Amino acid sequence: MDWNDLTAWWLEELRTDSAYDSDVQVLLVDLLDARPGLRLLDLACGEGRVMSEMQSRGVGVIGCDLSHDLLVIAERLGPVVECRLPDLGWARAVSFDGAYASLVFEHLADLPGMFQGVSRVTRQAGVLATVMNHPLSTASESGPVVDPTDGELFWRWGSYLSGGTTSEPAGEAAVTFFHRSLSELLNMAADAGWILEHLIERSVTGDDPFLGRQAEIPRLLGIRWRKP
Repeated sequence: MDWNDLTAWWLEELRTDSAYDSDVQVLLVDLLDARPGLRLLDLACGEGRVMSEMQSRGVGVIGCDLSHDLLVIAERLGPVVECRLPDLGWARAVSFDGAYASLVFEHLADLPGMFQGVSRVTRQAGVLATVMNHPLSTASESGPVVDPTDGELFWRWGSYLSGGTTSEPAGEAAVTFFHRSLSELLNMAADAGWILEHLIERSVTGDDPFLGRQAEIPRLLGIRWRKP
């Protein structure tokens, strides 16, 4: 999977799916509690959508991403670094007040390395916030099921406890998801020294009427950790 090959698909997703603005970004901003003067690291910043929101709140942001094409767009908003996560070797130790990631962690093979790398560059009492696809939806063979007798909607858990990877179509390519159960995810962060401060589960609204029937099914997971 080469994210440079997915640039056009990603930008079209942002343009056509209102959930990125109405659900994903709103949740991330709520978790961050951004204040003027903070210096944050945007992990896999993409085209810089969240960077722009943070800067409007007086936050200094440095973005990083592996997609050169997306960074060309993001660098119009502020400083960016081309890198492949979880490699943050380019950043000085304890040089940020925190970091955040939007729809990123579920695409990283080495998530423990990401937690460790962010801890190294984050100051004491700094934060790490993420919004990601809920683990309920990333398990192999998981998904909504409609009862043909009465139309009631259920959720099939699939291989929730087994881990593994799945792929989803992305234009003419595919995006890989690395599934971890909620307990595995939280333990990875704890092993790297992060303290869980806040966790939010939310459904997704968006423009798809089928999503409206899933109002009680968590599709997004938002977490804020604190470095002790």
